[in-house]
Amino acid sequence: MLEVYDDAYFMRQALAQARLAATIGEIPVGAVVVSNGRIIARGHNQTERLNDVTAHAEIIALTAAANHLGDKYLRDCTLYVTLEPCPMCAGAQAWAQLSRLVYGASDDKRGFMRFGRELLHPKTKLEFGVLHDECAEVMTTFFRTRR
Repeated sequence: MLEVYDDAYFMRQALAQARLAATIGEIPVGAVVVSNGRIIARGHNQTERLNDVTAHAEIIALTAAANHLGDKYLRDCTLYVTLEPCPMCAGAQAWAQLSRLVYGASDDKRGFMRFGRELLHPKTKLEFGVLHDECAEVMTTFFRTRR
């Protein structure tokens, strides 16, 4: 029997990556890339571990997906990420020609939507708010324990 997974399922997989990031002291953002209904790449923030400001969950997942596919373009892929991407990550998604972006919680301070949807590739479909409360809670809990 073929199982069909939905956006909530894949966002839960991204949430697992976010929680992994939190356990190693990274800001808890997680991402997965899906192609043909299968996860082909996973990523979580590693800016502290790698001492690299570009080591965001999305960048790590996009790079892993490109390596998996052997192609820099992710035209038939969906990126699920727990937090609204920053402008840098939105730009990387545009260059990768990502088919679809799905994010959980908004980021009113650093999210790309402050600058507009135009940062994404024109053909990228955008969905947001998937498991919003769970995604936001991971961030809130992390920063509550830090302060």
